[in-house]
Amino acid sequence: MVLLPTLSPLSLTLLMLLGSNLFMTFAWYGHLRSLSVAPWYWAALVSWGIALFEYLLQVPANRIGYREAGLSVAQLKIIQEVVTLTVFVPFAWVYLKEPPRLDYLWAALCLVGAVYFMFRGA
Repeated sequence: MVLLPTLSPLSLTLLMLLGSNLFMTFAWYGHLRSLSVAPWYWAALVSWGIALFEYLLQVPANRIGYREAGLSVAQLKIIQEVVTLTVFVPFAWVYLKEPPRLDYLWAALCLVGAVYFMFRGA
């Protein structure tokens, strides 16, 4: 039997935030393609159902990151923003068929600066 390697609290936090962000992105934007002709309230109900899975990953990820990995709330927030852009750009490009834009690069560079300032004293 193959056992999964034990992940560090930081790795587990990052993995769970990535998973939660996939659910969040589908909950927030997936309906623009998949339920575009459905009434808004139906799209909202489906999105809430998807968002439940986001919260089932996001809440424990933040607790593990804060309590076990020793991250501050500000560091967790910046990590979440980096993960959001990392998930959103391919989602918009592949799933929503939006063309890639140079603005994504500029936003990513701004986030690199934010990561630097949040983690420079850590």
